[in-house]
Amino acid sequence: MFVLRFLCGKWCNPTTDEDLEPQGYHGVSAVNVGVTALAHDLFHFEITSQVPEGLSKNVVSSKKAQANWYRKLLEAWKAAKPPPKTPEEVARLVIETLKRHQKADVEGLLAFYGLPLPHTLVQLTAGAPTSLPAGVGYEFQTFPVDSSAIADGDGMTVYVSTTDPRESYCVPREVQVAAVQRSQARAEKNYTKADAIHEKIFESGYRVLDFQNNEEILARVYRIRLRGIDAPENAMPYGKEAKEELTKIVQGKCLRVLVYGEDQYGRCVADIYCDGKFVQELMLKKGFAWHYATYDQRPELARWENEARAARVGLWASLNPEKPWEWRRKNKKRGQKRIRRKDKSEGMTFSK
Repeated sequence: MFVLRFLCGKWCNPTTDEDLEPQGYHGVSAVNVGVTALAHDLFHFEITSQVPEGLSKNVVSSKKAQANWYRKLLEAWKAAKPPPKTPEEVARLVIETLKRHQKADVEGLLAFYGLPLPHTLVQLTAGAPTSLPAGVGYEFQTFPVDSSAIADGDGMTVYVSTTDPRESYCVPREVQVAAVQRSQARAEKNYTKADAIHEKIFESGYRVLDFQNNEEILARVYRIRLRGIDAPENAMPYGKEAKEELTKIVQGKCLRVLVYGEDQYGRCVADIYCDGKFVQELMLKKGFAWHYATYDQRPELARWENEARAARVGLWASLNPEKPWEWRRKNKKRGQKRIRRKDKSEGMTFSK
């Protein structure tokens, strides 16, 4: 019981039919909601020996069989060292514990909690490098990533503390002064002035992060483009799913960023590691990105894409998914045509 209480962080109420529709947590964006829900229900089962009512709509076996599953899962969860925390870890525990049971029941249970299905789980092969790979100019560690900082499936904005040795020596004097002035304005409750000063700080490539303990930290702003992959644009099929997957991987986590250089938009082209996992490998193996071979010929990226193609996961569930770079080229041309037509009607010629 202690294990489950520790995972939940507090005493929890069991899930009900109002909490869980027949399809469980499909479409819910909270990162670990399925993990918490299963922990709730296992804790409830330990006390009452009852399983969630809504589960029968997702599985084929009887209530007696379901109770047997929860008994096994409760024992497995308590025995796990450390207990599972991520959706992937919990899904693997469920699959391993119930491996002798019907496939429809295992997949139905996973779907009920919105946990990854067996065919979507990936085995990672690329650990974090112990030394800088060839071509890397520098690296840095970020503050925890906020979900609003994820632009799409291959881009994000991150913040790095200016107390970092690499950053501390190059903070412009005017930014340092402005940060002090902002702090003074906030102490005087002159928030209009503080916001105006912060806007100037942000325009210089920095931001003051306010923490719950009233601590203020000046941070450098970096825009990141994940090297070697190209995810569907947000307006494309699977664009939303790719962005959600990247958010699920990095949200609330500090990242290790290995920077190779900058692209034409001033973004750092980088490899990203989260909890020791190579983010590009995750995105490729889960089928939410293409290998961007034009700019990165690493053979492992091509291999990971091919694995996802063969498994028909993510965007590869479509028979002929459109390449993001072709979609951008096509839509850019359409945009130019619209601009030219408009400008001609005004007696001007103009193109971007």
